[in-house]
Amino acid sequence: MKISAAALLFDNDGTLVSSMESVYRCWTRWAAEHGIGAEDFGRVELHGRPAAEIIGDLLPAARIPAALARIEQLEVEDVAGGVVALPGTLALLAQLPPERWAVVTSATSRLAEARLAEVGIRPKALIAADDITRGKPDPEPFLLAARRLGVDPADCVVFEDAPAGLQAGRAAGMTTVALTTTHRADELSADVIVRDLSAVSVQATADGVEITTVD
Repeated sequence: MKISAAALLFDNDGTLVSSMESVYRCWTRWAAEHGIGAEDFGRVELHGRPAAEIIGDLLPAARIPAALARIEQLEVEDVAGGVVALPGTLALLAQLPPERWAVVTSATSRLAEARLAEVGIRPKALIAADDITRGKPDPEPFLLAARRLGVDPADCVVFEDAPAGLQAGRAAGMTTVALTTTHRADELSADVIVRDLSAVSVQATADGVEITTVD
């Protein structure tokens, strides 16, 4: 399938990189430190949501700031050796002009930059949890990315692995490409579904990017 776009917007974890082992290791330790039982912790969706929202499901509001600082510290310290680029990521980004793509993540900017730097990715545009008031599945993060890049949201393509992120992309009026890196295809709703970024090729054009996907 071929898609023309002015800009490409990538989720980070599960799309560009994998840090799932680190995520679960750090959050399990965090939950134990905060006296949260396995049953309560198991009911909370970790993937694709800002840490502040996750913590808000588990702790009283007064404890959120300190708890948020603690999980960020744990995750940043666990980056080395705990993050790898997913198939196709580095080759794809190398073909894109810096002004034609952005990373849109539910992580804080400090954590996102640390994870990306671990695999050699340094985006010109990064939208993180610090930049927004409403996280995915709200469209705010993707709409802000479009504004930062100076493009029409309708001319953007979102690459996501999580249902919440795909919902956010659709709500922003953008074309969505789902990756089956963390969810089965039947759990994802998108315009196109691929296994990972190795199934995507791009070519820069005078006014944007031409995308080709394969099954």
